[in-house]
Amino acid sequence: MYPDIKNRPFFIKLSNWEYWPFHLIYIPIFIYWVYLGIKARSVLFFSAANPAIESGGMLGESKFNIMEMLPAELKPKTIFIHKDFPKAKVLKLVKANKITFPLIAKPDIGERGWMVEKLDNIEQLEKYIQNAYFHFIIQDFIAYPVEFAIMYYRYPGDEKGIVNSVTIKEFLSVKGDGKSTVKELLKQNPRAVLQIPVLKDVLGKELHKVVKKGEVRELVSIGNHCRGTKFINGNHLIDTQLMEAFDDVNKTTPGIFYCRYDLKCTSVEDLKNGKNIKIMEINGVGSEPAHIYDPDFKLMDAYKALFHQWKTIYEISRINRKKGITYMTMKEARQTIRFLMNYKKRAA
Repeated sequence: MYPDIKNRPFFIKLSNWEYWPFHLIYIPIFIYWVYLGIKARSVLFFSAANPAIESGGMLGESKFNIMEMLPAELKPKTIFIHKDFPKAKVLKLVKANKITFPLIAKPDIGERGWMVEKLDNIEQLEKYIQNAYFHFIIQDFIAYPVEFAIMYYRYPGDEKGIVNSVTIKEFLSVKGDGKSTVKELLKQNPRAVLQIPVLKDVLGKELHKVVKKGEVRELVSIGNHCRGTKFINGNHLIDTQLMEAFDDVNKTTPGIFYCRYDLKCTSVEDLKNGKNIKIMEINGVGSEPAHIYDPDFKLMDAYKALFHQWKTIYEISRINRKKGITYMTMKEARQTIRFLMNYKKRAA
């Protein structure tokens, strides 16, 4: 039972739009996208926004190919693992690249935290290899204390760009009272309640252990909304210094004009100075300004941000089109969608 009826999953989802079905929330955005597609004479106009990324970063893009563009000092050690590599070869590559446990494994193609895992030992890695029917990447686990999602865009031809979204990620944790188990503590937190089914598999028996009074126990290390991570609006951090720092970052990846950097760093001060930053992933036009998922963010304000996002993607795409960048064809889109449907069908 739940301590409060408001903590029942149904009421949590009903009263917090951030948990509503994606396709329901996006109906107005879909209509706007069609309108922009008519203006551009192609609903696939977005594919020209980031010429360096397959489909502009909307469908089936390779995370590894994008990460390869970054200089070594801005990213964790990252290696590509072909789905047919034998276990021995994978372990040899990990050792040769001096990647130590814990490490991160994730599909080369995927979104919203699907199959992203922090692996603490060789047994967990061997299990991941065994279950992976897809190409994946292995990265160093970065233990920096703060994680951000930074949305950045720059119009082609301009020297300077704009940071228009900063999201601070707060990982799911519980604070012990000396009496309650992890599961009981989770039931007291509306955000955490929704994660109990997933955490049963991850934590196992740990879910039923009492947490010492005052002890704060972090339950997940993956900064995805679907894993219970709280997204906090950090737009108050946006200033000229931050934008200049990401102008410098963006210059290292020619052909990327609209993206979100998912990163860890040592402090807000270092973030603004572009120091001690490790970018774990760059997402293209398929990403969102994640600050809109702050629990205090209003739905109407979220729509304003999303409409602005698509207006900007359209404008960047049109500029690139005039420069000779072609849109993805319908045939290419159908092939990619067919591939992704089969890809996800195997995961079902």
